[in-house]
Amino acid sequence: MSDGLHNKVIFQQVAELLQNARQQVLRTVNSTMTITYFEIGRIIVEEEQNGKDRAEYGKQLLQSLSQQLTKEFGKGFSVDNLSNMRKFYLTFSISESLTRILQIKKTQSVTAEFNKVDYQTLASFFKLTFTHYVFLMRIEDEKERSFYKIESEKNNWSVRELKRQYDTALYTRLALSRDKEGILKLSEQGQIIEKPKDIIKDPYILEFLGLPELHQYSESQLEEEIISKLEHFLLELGHGFTFVARQERITFDDKHFRIDLVFYNRILRCFVLIDLKIGELKHQDLGQMQMYVNYYDREMRLEDENKTIGIVLCQTKSEAVVKYTLPENNEQIFASKYKTVLPSVEALKELLENK
Repeated sequence: MSDGLHNKVIFQQVAELLQNARQQVLRTVNSTMTITYFEIGRIIVEEEQNGKDRAEYGKQLLQSLSQQLTKEFGKGFSVDNLSNMRKFYLTFSISESLTRILQIKKTQSVTAEFNKVDYQTLASFFKLTFTHYVFLMRIEDEKERSFYKIESEKNNWSVRELKRQYDTALYTRLALSRDKEGILKLSEQGQIIEKPKDIIKDPYILEFLGLPELHQYSESQLEEEIISKLEHFLLELGHGFTFVARQERITFDDKHFRIDLVFYNRILRCFVLIDLKIGELKHQDLGQMQMYVNYYDREMRLEDENKTIGIVLCQTKSEAVVKYTLPENNEQIFASKYKTVLPSVEALKELLENK
């Protein structure tokens, strides 16, 4: 190895160490500040509980505390921020998962127990930034809030990514394909991928493409937009996806066919083929995808890999066409709708409640 190449390798190793160190310092700072804000919220709540007129006393307390802290420590302690810290404590001190971590019995006082909790215990629960928690506090349903908290931790979502996943009703879309036990697992464990159906969403939300709902575009234009925003599309696909190819050509009997998009899922250890369809799904579309999947299973799949999955993305579909075209024990071919504008969260939740 030449001296120049050797020095470059050494530099890359040192640079990686420094980057990791910076990230670790940032994580430590964020964790420390989050727990500090939680404790400030606890102190405020306990002081309010000692006040005669809670509402009025609490308002005065926040104003007085804001003035004193701002004078001593500078920005960051406005009445609104202190109010968020108060709400932060009230929201998460009753969290079922945090209660389990602390092993608090129902008959014990939560507030009393928190006084005895050390930093490491709280750090094992609060792994996100305070800005993440400010957003999470807006989610009223605790199970849904817990899901987004777990997914943010597992996937290192930025606050922007968290907002996007919430705005596209990820929890509700995943819950639609699960029974009550499956929905409970979502809130306790996040999205667990064990079988092909676990990666499927219906609908997929492609609002990041910037295509109006009624805009006239071709399948090739839709594909081009997806490729140009591939990072966003991978985020929408979910866990473990890597991009392999577009317009993948397969040939047999002197006939050529092209698969719109090819991905690989590292968790399921299988290829995932995606075909894009404008308009309503036809049974021929499912038959064509079956052919693509069969080809990949027989010609491309390695012995230690799992069977190929095929997803047909369409604007509209008939559930009856899907049901009677695919075999009853189907675990490889799926048809999902896609939307190019954000759906109504209320409408999706209504579907969940009526399922």
